[in-house]
Amino acid sequence: MKRREFIQRSTLAAGASFLSYPLIGQNEDQLYGQNEKRYRLDKNWVKAEAAQLPVKDCHEMVQDAQGRIILLTNETNNNVIFFDRKGKVLKTWGHDFPGAHGLTLIGSGNDQRLFITDTERHQFYQATIDGKILNTWDFPVATEKYTEAKQFVPTETAITKTGEVYVADGYGAQYITHYDQQGKIKNVFGGRGDKEWHLDNAHGICIDYRTQPETLMITDRTRCCFKRFTLAGEFIETISLPGACVCRPVIKGNYLYSAVLRSPDLNHENSGFVIILNKENKVVSVIGGSEAAYDENKKLKPFSQTVPLFKHPHDVLVDDEENLYVCQWNSGKVYPYKFLAV
Repeated sequence: MKRREFIQRSTLAAGASFLSYPLIGQNEDQLYGQNEKRYRLDKNWVKAEAAQLPVKDCHEMVQDAQGRIILLTNETNNNVIFFDRKGKVLKTWGHDFPGAHGLTLIGSGNDQRLFITDTERHQFYQATIDGKILNTWDFPVATEKYTEAKQFVPTETAITKTGEVYVADGYGAQYITHYDQQGKIKNVFGGRGDKEWHLDNAHGICIDYRTQPETLMITDRTRCCFKRFTLAGEFIETISLPGACVCRPVIKGNYLYSAVLRSPDLNHENSGFVIILNKENKVVSVIGGSEAAYDENKKLKPFSQTVPLFKHPHDVLVDDEENLYVCQWNSGKVYPYKFLAV
């Protein structure tokens, strides 16, 4: 058996017994990534015990104005967990989100709020930073795209500076529903199909403030790409990333970061990595995966995992010091990993 295959199988078998960092053969002096985006792994970031602070699937993370790292998990003992930068648990809240999936932070200073999507309750919510639910949205009947709640399985939201909301139905009918500042439906676009504006596993969505005017960056995970749209829902371009089933796009400065759940071969589990693109949509760094390479026609060759750092990475957070935090789905209930920027 090849060493890489042995490590992956051993990690999979042992995953359930490792409750924080099931990494084999990784040392803290090793550098991960390339070019201007390189990192060292901090194996001992989280200061918690899984027996007292269980997680199930660690779906997404954000950092608030106080510098706290906020994790969303579908573990109903503690759906929302707050850490400081050193990994100390500060507080938790939430017991009502069995399908907690998407976490978006809006606002500034003391006026920050969270948007949460729940794939099992077929709803999404606006909450205070301390957990008070301010608004609840059910499946969008008015779009005439849905006849029952189970068809709507929202995975992510994006909110403009003026308070308009876009919700991606990444596990349902694949539509993007656009709400105005009052929470009324304004537009709907996307959906399944074979046209360039159609989506398949519209897992993530964000406002791309790097473009003028601002645009929407939307995940098309099955097709291993991001698709850019105007805020009015008009298709602009496809950013192809062969071999990378990308999760949500995360914009920080001039870069786009994304966790890659796996490579597209359905039989190739535990094959994830993290990918970083610059403003020109060129891949500048891959953490745990192959570097960007091009064929004779100047097309990207498929990416793949090269180091077994991750099983199924689901989201990446870039903090105010440019460090990375990677949380994972279906990966032995591990806490997020932290990577220190070099």
